Amino acid sequence: MSEWQSVCTLNDILPGTGVCALLGSEQVAIFRDRKHDELYAIANYDPIGEANVLSRGIIGSIGDELVVASPLYKQHFSLASGDCIEDAAYKVKTYPVRINDNNVQLKSI
Repeated sequence: MSEWQSVCTLNDILPGTGVCALLGSEQVAIFRDRKHDELYAIANYDPIGEANVLSRGIIGSIGDELVVASPLYKQHFSLASGDCIEDAAYKVKTYPVRINDNNVQLKSI
């Protein structure tokens, strides 16, 4: 059964940045888009650099695709799908995220 879990408040995530939160034992990178003020959640683990660092990456876009650039080797991951733009062999998990009464919530799946 899946349920929503509060992990931080919206004020904890400045527009254009990311934070790391724990969902059970999983590290999740949560990003707040500056342009549309939307939230995205992906696994914090960079499968190419083999480290939990994606929450410290830089948010940008490639065409219409909102992405985060890994701080290690600079590969880009789609915030919507988790796909690696440079190498289709890599993908990170995405998580449902919402705001409920100013609390950022992740859905365990």
